[in-house]
Amino acid sequence: MLSNPRDFATIQDRGTSRSHPLLVARFLRNERDDTRFGLATGRRLGNAVVRNKARRRLREALRSKAGSIQPGWDVLIVARPALVTSEYRTIVEALDRLLGRAGILGEKG
Repeated sequence: MLSNPRDFATIQDRGTSRSHPLLVARFLRNERDDTRFGLATGRRLGNAVVRNKARRRLREALRSKAGSIQPGWDVLIVARPALVTSEYRTIVEALDRLLGRAGILGEKG
């Protein structure tokens, strides 16, 4: 996972963006053998309990995709307020669409 504010800023400045009503994702190629994710859940989503729940749901949705994510990317996922009331299945579908459009999903190997 990405946690350094400098990494977040780099992705914001130089990354390409894809959007969905539930999420915005920014992608940037890296020189690593893995893909790192950062999650941004702003105060617009709600109080700390709501934001933490949103992060847990996003992390679980990303874990479900772990086998098909290509290495070599830094990805910043920004939650939009509609995510809070969405079903888990809808969140997974939104991630599928965003990661697929960015060319990050596919068979490893």
